[in-house]
Amino acid sequence: MEDGLAAPPPRRRKAVSGERQATLRDVARAAGVSQATASRVLNGSIRNVRQENVDRVLAAAAELDYAPHLSAQAIARGSTNTAALVVSGVDDPYFSSIAAGVTQAAEAAGLIVTMAVADRSPDRELEIVRTLRGIRPRAIILTGSRIDGTYTRDFLLDELDAYQEAGGSVVLISEHDLPFRTVSIDNYGGARQLARALVGLGYRRFAVVRAGIGLRTSRDRCNGFVEGLREFNIDIDERFMVEAEFSRRGGCAAARELARRGLDGTELVFAVNDVMAIGAMTAFRDAGLIPGQDVAVAGFDDIGPAVDVDPALTSVTVPLQQVGLCAMELALSEDDASRIVPVSTNVVLRGSTPRR
Repeated sequence: MEDGLAAPPPRRRKAVSGERQATLRDVARAAGVSQATASRVLNGSIRNVRQENVDRVLAAAAELDYAPHLSAQAIARGSTNTAALVVSGVDDPYFSSIAAGVTQAAEAAGLIVTMAVADRSPDRELEIVRTLRGIRPRAIILTGSRIDGTYTRDFLLDELDAYQEAGGSVVLISEHDLPFRTVSIDNYGGARQLARALVGLGYRRFAVVRAGIGLRTSRDRCNGFVEGLREFNIDIDERFMVEAEFSRRGGCAAARELARRGLDGTELVFAVNDVMAIGAMTAFRDAGLIPGQDVAVAGFDDIGPAVDVDPALTSVTVPLQQVGLCAMELALSEDDASRIVPVSTNVVLRGSTPRR
Protein backbone atom coordinates (compact mmCIF):
# COMPACT_ATOMS: atom_id res chain seq x y z
CA MET A 1 0.00 0.00 0.00
CA GLU A 2 1.43 3.42 -0.97
CA ASP A 3 2.56 5.91 1.72
CA GLY A 4 2.34 3.15 4.35
CA LEU A 5 -1.44 3.53 4.67
CA ALA A 6 -3.55 0.70 5.97
CA ALA A 7 -5.98 -0.94 3.60
CA PRO A 8 -9.32 0.91 3.49
CA PRO A 9 -12.30 -0.61 5.25
CA PRO A 10 -14.99 -2.28 3.14
CA ARG A 11 -17.21 0.16 1.32
CA ARG A 12 -20.39 0.96 3.23
CA ARG A 13 -23.44 -0.81 1.91
CA LYS A 14 -26.67 1.14 2.19
CA ALA A 15 -29.73 -0.85 3.13
CA VAL A 16 -32.76 -0.76 0.89
CA SER A 17 -34.96 2.28 1.38
CA GLY A 18 -37.65 0.39 3.29
CA GLU A 19 -35.17 -0.79 5.95
CA ARG A 20 -33.04 2.21 6.68
CA GLN A 21 -33.55 5.40 8.65
CA ALA A 22 -34.25 8.51 6.60
CA THR A 23 -31.24 10.72 5.92
CA LEU A 24 -30.83 14.45 5.48
CA ARG A 25 -30.53 13.81 1.73
CA ASP A 26 -33.93 12.08 1.76
CA VAL A 27 -35.54 15.04 3.50
CA ALA A 28 -33.93 17.55 1.12
CA ARG A 29 -35.03 15.56 -1.92
CA ALA A 30 -38.60 15.23 -0.65
CA ALA A 31 -38.77 18.96 0.15
CA GLY A 32 -37.19 19.99 -3.14
CA VAL A 33 -34.37 21.97 -1.50
CA SER A 34 -30.61 21.62 -1.11
CA GLN A 35 -29.12 19.63 1.74
CA ALA A 36 -27.65 22.84 3.14
CA THR A 37 -31.12 24.39 3.37
CA ALA A 38 -32.62 21.26 4.94
CA SER A 39 -29.79 21.17 7.47
CA ARG A 40 -30.35 24.81 8.47
CA VAL A 41 -34.07 24.31 8.96
CA LEU A 42 -33.78 21.10 10.97
CA ASN A 43 -31.22 22.64 13.28
CA GLY A 44 -33.02 25.93 13.86
CA SER A 45 -30.85 28.22 11.74
CA ILE A 46 -33.53 29.66 9.46
CA ARG A 47 -32.55 33.32 9.28
CA ASN A 48 -31.75 33.18 5.53
CA VAL A 49 -34.31 30.52 4.55
CA ARG A 50 -37.62 31.38 2.92
CA GLN A 51 -40.65 30.44 5.01
CA GLU A 52 -42.08 28.26 2.26
CA ASN A 53 -38.89 26.19 2.29
CA VAL A 54 -39.00 25.95 6.08
CA ASP A 55 -42.53 24.56 5.89
CA ARG A 56 -41.63 22.06 3.17
CA VAL A 57 -38.59 20.76 5.04
CA LEU A 58 -40.46 20.33 8.30
CA ALA A 59 -43.31 18.55 6.54
CA ALA A 60 -40.92 16.22 4.73
CA ALA A 61 -39.00 15.46 7.95
CA ALA A 62 -42.24 14.62 9.76
CA GLU A 63 -43.47 12.38 6.95
CA LEU A 64 -40.14 10.51 6.77
CA ASP A 65 -39.77 10.30 10.57
CA TYR A 66 -36.33 11.88 10.25
CA ALA A 67 -34.03 11.95 13.29
CA PRO A 68 -31.28 14.62 13.09
CA HIS A 69 -27.66 13.48 13.24
CA LEU A 70 -25.55 15.00 16.02
CA SER A 71 -22.75 15.92 13.59
CA ALA A 72 -25.26 17.71 11.39
CA GLN A 73 -26.46 19.74 14.36
CA ALA A 74 -22.90 20.70 15.24
CA ILE A 75 -22.07 21.84 11.73
CA ALA A 76 -25.35 23.66 11.10
CA ARG A 77 -25.21 25.54 14.40
CA GLY A 78 -21.79 26.86 13.55
CA SER A 79 -19.77 25.06 16.24
CA THR A 80 -16.99 25.00 13.66
CA ASN A 81 -15.91 28.18 11.91
CA THR A 82 -13.51 26.55 9.46
CA ALA A 83 -13.55 25.52 5.82
CA ALA A 84 -11.08 22.97 4.45
CA LEU A 85 -9.21 23.25 1.15
CA VAL A 86 -7.45 20.15 -0.19
CA VAL A 87 -4.82 20.91 -2.85
CA SER A 88 -2.52 18.68 -4.87
CA GLY A 89 0.62 20.68 -4.07
CA VAL A 90 1.94 23.91 -2.59
CA ASP A 91 4.81 24.48 -5.04
CA ASP A 92 2.52 25.20 -7.99
CA PRO A 93 1.17 28.77 -8.39
CA TYR A 94 -2.00 27.22 -9.83
CA PHE A 95 -3.07 26.08 -6.36
CA SER A 96 -1.87 29.16 -4.48
CA SER A 97 -3.96 31.36 -6.79
CA ILE A 98 -7.05 29.22 -6.15
CA ALA A 99 -6.33 29.31 -2.42
CA ALA A 100 -6.26 33.12 -2.51
CA GLY A 101 -9.80 33.18 -3.91
CA VAL A 102 -11.07 30.58 -1.45
CA THR A 103 -9.59 32.53 1.47
CA GLN A 104 -11.10 35.81 0.27
CA ALA A 105 -14.62 34.37 0.17
CA ALA A 106 -14.16 32.49 3.46
CA GLU A 107 -13.01 35.60 5.31
CA ALA A 108 -16.06 37.49 4.04
CA ALA A 109 -18.21 34.73 5.60
CA GLY A 110 -16.30 34.78 8.90
CA LEU A 111 -14.57 31.45 8.30
CA ILE A 112 -10.96 30.35 8.67
CA VAL A 113 -9.47 28.20 5.89
CA THR A 114 -7.37 25.17 6.74
CA MET A 115 -5.36 23.65 3.90
CA ALA A 116 -4.13 20.09 3.39
CA VAL A 117 -1.80 18.82 0.66
CA ALA A 118 -2.63 15.54 -1.10
CA ASP A 119 0.56 15.58 -3.21
CA ARG A 120 -1.40 14.14 -6.16
CA SER A 121 -1.88 10.89 -4.24
CA PRO A 122 -5.43 9.44 -4.27
CA ASP A 123 -4.58 7.49 -1.09
CA ARG A 124 -3.46 10.65 0.69
CA GLU A 125 -6.53 12.54 -0.51
CA LEU A 126 -8.80 9.83 0.92
CA GLU A 127 -6.94 9.87 4.24
CA ILE A 128 -7.28 13.67 4.45
CA VAL A 129 -11.03 13.58 3.80
CA ARG A 130 -11.51 10.91 6.47
CA THR A 131 -9.63 13.08 8.95
CA LEU A 132 -11.61 16.18 7.99
CA ARG A 133 -14.89 14.40 8.67
CA GLY A 134 -13.82 14.12 12.31
CA ILE A 135 -12.86 17.80 12.47
CA ARG A 136 -16.22 18.79 10.93
CA PRO A 137 -15.42 21.93 8.89
CA ARG A 138 -18.38 23.78 7.40
CA ALA A 139 -17.18 22.94 3.88
CA ILE A 140 -14.61 20.79 2.09
CA ILE A 141 -13.24 21.99 -1.25
CA LEU A 142 -11.18 19.52 -3.30
CA THR A 143 -8.91 20.86 -6.06
CA GLY A 144 -6.82 19.03 -8.60
CA SER A 145 -7.48 16.63 -11.42
CA ARG A 146 -9.25 13.34 -10.90
CA ILE A 147 -7.05 10.33 -11.61
CA ASP A 148 -8.56 7.38 -13.47
CA GLY A 149 -8.05 3.75 -12.52
CA THR A 150 -7.64 4.19 -8.74
CA TYR A 151 -9.41 1.96 -6.21
CA THR A 152 -10.03 4.95 -3.94
CA ARG A 153 -12.80 6.58 -5.98
CA ASP A 154 -15.70 4.68 -4.41
CA PHE A 155 -14.28 5.07 -0.90
CA LEU A 156 -13.82 8.82 -1.45
CA LEU A 157 -17.40 9.05 -2.70
CA ASP A 158 -18.63 7.30 0.46
CA GLU A 159 -16.63 9.59 2.76
CA LEU A 160 -17.86 12.75 1.04
CA ASP A 161 -21.41 11.37 0.96
CA ALA A 162 -21.38 10.73 4.70
CA TYR A 163 -19.91 14.17 5.41
CA GLN A 164 -22.56 15.86 3.28
CA GLU A 165 -25.37 13.84 4.83
CA ALA A 166 -24.14 15.10 8.20
CA GLY A 167 -24.71 18.69 7.07
CA GLY A 168 -21.38 19.59 5.50
CA SER A 169 -20.90 21.09 2.05
CA VAL A 170 -18.69 19.60 -0.68
CA VAL A 171 -17.37 21.41 -3.77
CA LEU A 172 -14.91 20.10 -6.36
CA ILE A 173 -12.64 22.11 -8.63
CA SER A 174 -12.09 19.69 -11.50
CA GLU A 175 -14.01 17.66 -14.02
CA HIS A 176 -17.56 16.84 -12.97
CA ASP A 177 -17.39 13.08 -12.38
CA LEU A 178 -18.58 12.91 -8.77
CA PRO A 179 -22.15 13.85 -7.67
CA PHE A 180 -21.21 17.08 -5.90
CA ARG A 181 -21.24 20.73 -6.82
CA THR A 182 -18.33 21.41 -9.14
CA VAL A 183 -16.44 24.38 -10.56
CA SER A 184 -15.50 22.90 -13.94
CA ILE A 185 -12.66 24.36 -16.06
CA ASP A 186 -12.90 23.98 -19.83
CA ASN A 187 -9.55 22.25 -20.32
CA TYR A 188 -10.46 20.60 -23.62
CA GLY A 189 -11.98 23.71 -25.19
CA GLY A 190 -9.14 25.98 -24.07
CA ALA A 191 -6.47 23.72 -25.56
CA ARG A 192 -8.39 23.38 -28.81
CA GLN A 193 -8.67 27.16 -29.03
CA LEU A 194 -4.91 27.44 -28.42
CA ALA A 195 -4.14 25.01 -31.26
CA ARG A 196 -6.22 27.08 -33.67
CA ALA A 197 -4.47 30.29 -32.61
CA LEU A 198 -1.01 28.79 -33.07
CA VAL A 199 -1.84 27.48 -36.53
CA GLY A 200 -3.04 31.00 -37.28
CA LEU A 201 0.45 32.25 -36.38
CA GLY A 202 1.95 29.94 -39.01
CA TYR A 203 3.05 26.89 -36.96
CA ARG A 204 2.70 23.47 -38.54
CA ARG A 205 5.06 21.07 -36.73
CA PHE A 206 4.32 20.42 -33.06
CA ALA A 207 5.39 18.40 -30.03
CA VAL A 208 3.38 17.89 -26.84
CA VAL A 209 4.62 17.48 -23.26
CA ARG A 210 1.94 15.82 -21.16
CA ALA A 211 1.40 13.93 -17.90
CA GLY A 212 0.26 10.32 -17.54
CA ILE A 213 -2.87 9.31 -19.45
CA GLY A 214 -4.74 8.68 -16.18
CA LEU A 215 -4.56 12.35 -15.15
CA ARG A 216 -7.74 13.81 -16.63
CA THR A 217 -6.65 17.44 -16.79
CA SER A 218 -3.60 16.52 -18.83
CA ARG A 219 -5.57 14.12 -21.03
CA ASP A 220 -8.32 16.66 -21.77
CA ARG A 221 -5.83 19.39 -22.62
CA CYS A 222 -3.79 17.07 -24.82
CA ASN A 223 -6.88 15.79 -26.62
CA GLY A 224 -8.24 19.28 -27.15
CA PHE A 225 -4.94 20.46 -28.61
CA VAL A 226 -4.64 17.47 -30.95
CA GLU A 227 -8.23 17.88 -32.14
CA GLY A 228 -7.66 21.57 -32.75
CA LEU A 229 -4.71 20.73 -35.01
CA ARG A 230 -6.70 18.07 -36.87
CA GLU A 231 -9.13 20.74 -37.98
CA PHE A 232 -6.21 21.87 -40.19
CA ASN A 233 -5.13 18.34 -41.15
CA ILE A 234 -2.12 18.51 -38.86
CA ASP A 235 -1.07 15.42 -36.90
CA ILE A 236 1.62 14.97 -34.24
CA ASP A 237 4.05 12.11 -34.63
CA GLU A 238 3.90 9.79 -31.60
CA ARG A 239 7.66 10.33 -31.13
CA PHE A 240 6.88 13.92 -30.21
CA MET A 241 4.24 13.13 -27.58
CA VAL A 242 6.41 13.01 -24.45
CA GLU A 243 5.03 11.91 -21.07
CA ALA A 244 6.48 13.35 -17.87
CA GLU A 245 5.69 14.36 -14.29
CA PHE A 246 3.01 17.08 -14.05
CA SER A 247 5.52 19.64 -12.69
CA ARG A 248 8.35 21.98 -13.62
CA ARG A 249 10.80 19.14 -13.10
CA GLY A 250 8.74 16.99 -15.45
CA GLY A 251 8.78 19.71 -18.11
CA CYS A 252 12.57 19.93 -17.83
CA ALA A 253 12.94 16.17 -18.22
CA ALA A 254 10.61 16.05 -21.24
CA ALA A 255 12.40 18.89 -23.03
CA ARG A 256 15.78 17.28 -22.39
CA GLU A 257 14.44 14.08 -23.94
CA LEU A 258 13.14 15.98 -26.98
CA ALA A 259 16.49 17.73 -27.41
CA ARG A 260 18.32 14.40 -27.08
CA ARG A 261 16.15 12.77 -29.75
CA GLY A 262 16.47 15.80 -32.00
CA LEU A 263 13.61 18.18 -32.66
CA ASP A 264 13.67 17.23 -36.36
CA GLY A 265 12.03 20.43 -37.54
CA THR A 266 9.61 20.78 -34.60
CA GLU A 267 8.51 24.41 -34.51
CA LEU A 268 6.50 24.54 -31.28
CA VAL A 269 6.23 22.55 -28.04
CA PHE A 270 2.93 22.66 -26.14
CA ALA A 271 3.12 21.69 -22.46
CA VAL A 272 -0.18 20.89 -20.73
CA ASN A 273 0.49 23.31 -17.87
CA ASP A 274 2.61 26.41 -17.41
CA VAL A 275 5.03 24.99 -14.87
CA MET A 276 5.91 22.20 -17.31
CA ALA A 277 6.31 24.78 -20.09
CA ILE A 278 8.62 26.94 -17.95
CA GLY A 279 10.68 23.87 -17.08
CA ALA A 280 10.89 23.01 -20.78
CA MET A 281 12.16 26.51 -21.60
CA THR A 282 14.95 26.10 -19.04
CA ALA A 283 15.98 22.72 -20.46
CA PHE A 284 16.01 24.04 -24.01
CA ARG A 285 18.32 26.85 -22.97
CA ASP A 286 20.61 24.33 -21.30
CA ALA A 287 20.69 22.45 -24.61
CA GLY A 288 21.77 25.60 -26.46
CA LEU A 289 18.33 26.43 -27.91
CA ILE A 290 16.67 29.83 -27.52
CA PRO A 291 12.94 29.61 -26.63
CA GLY A 292 10.87 31.76 -28.95
CA GLN A 293 13.59 31.69 -31.62
CA ASP A 294 14.87 28.15 -32.15
CA VAL A 295 11.71 26.56 -30.75
CA ALA A 296 8.43 28.13 -29.65
CA VAL A 297 6.79 27.09 -26.36
CA ALA A 298 3.20 27.37 -25.08
CA GLY A 299 1.53 26.34 -21.83
CA PHE A 300 -1.83 26.38 -20.06
CA ASP A 301 -3.20 28.14 -16.91
CA ASP A 302 -1.53 31.58 -17.29
CA ILE A 303 -0.01 31.55 -13.79
CA GLY A 304 1.80 34.67 -12.56
CA PRO A 305 5.32 33.55 -13.56
CA ALA A 306 4.17 33.14 -17.18
CA VAL A 307 4.78 36.85 -17.72
CA ASP A 308 8.04 36.90 -15.74
CA VAL A 309 9.98 34.43 -17.89
CA ASP A 310 11.86 35.61 -20.99
CA PRO A 311 10.26 35.47 -23.46
CA ALA A 312 6.86 35.77 -21.81
CA LEU A 313 4.90 32.54 -22.15
CA THR A 314 1.94 32.05 -24.47
CA SER A 315 -0.76 30.34 -22.44
CA VAL A 316 -4.47 29.72 -21.86
CA THR A 317 -5.86 31.97 -19.17
CA VAL A 318 -7.83 30.36 -16.35
CA PRO A 319 -9.15 32.95 -13.83
CA LEU A 320 -7.74 30.93 -10.93
CA GLN A 321 -8.47 33.34 -8.08
CA GLN A 322 -12.02 33.72 -9.35
CA VAL A 323 -12.30 29.93 -9.48
CA GLY A 324 -11.40 29.74 -5.78
CA LEU A 325 -13.79 32.55 -4.90
CA CYS A 326 -16.60 30.86 -6.83
CA ALA A 327 -15.92 27.49 -5.16
CA MET A 328 -16.16 28.94 -1.65
CA GLU A 329 -19.31 30.90 -2.45
CA LEU A 330 -20.84 27.76 -3.96
CA ALA A 331 -19.96 25.78 -0.84
CA LEU A 332 -21.84 28.27 1.34
CA SER A 333 -24.83 28.72 -0.95
CA GLU A 334 -28.23 27.03 -0.83
CA ASP A 335 -28.24 26.12 -4.51
CA ASP A 336 -28.97 22.65 -5.86
CA ALA A 337 -26.40 20.11 -4.67
CA SER A 338 -25.58 18.88 -8.18
CA ARG A 339 -24.97 22.30 -9.69
CA ILE A 340 -22.05 22.66 -12.12
CA VAL A 341 -20.40 26.07 -12.61
CA PRO A 342 -18.44 26.15 -15.90
CA VAL A 343 -15.36 28.36 -16.16
CA SER A 344 -14.34 29.52 -19.62
CA THR A 345 -10.74 30.02 -20.76
CA ASN A 346 -9.02 32.40 -23.15
CA VAL A 347 -5.83 32.21 -25.21
CA VAL A 348 -3.17 34.84 -24.59
CA LEU A 349 -0.36 35.06 -27.16
CA ARG A 350 3.06 36.28 -26.01
CA GLY A 351 6.70 36.33 -27.06
CA SER A 352 7.34 32.62 -26.67
CA THR A 353 5.32 31.99 -29.86
CA PRO A 354 6.16 34.75 -32.35
CA ARG A 355 4.42 34.81 -35.71
CA ARG A 356 6.28 32.72 -38.27
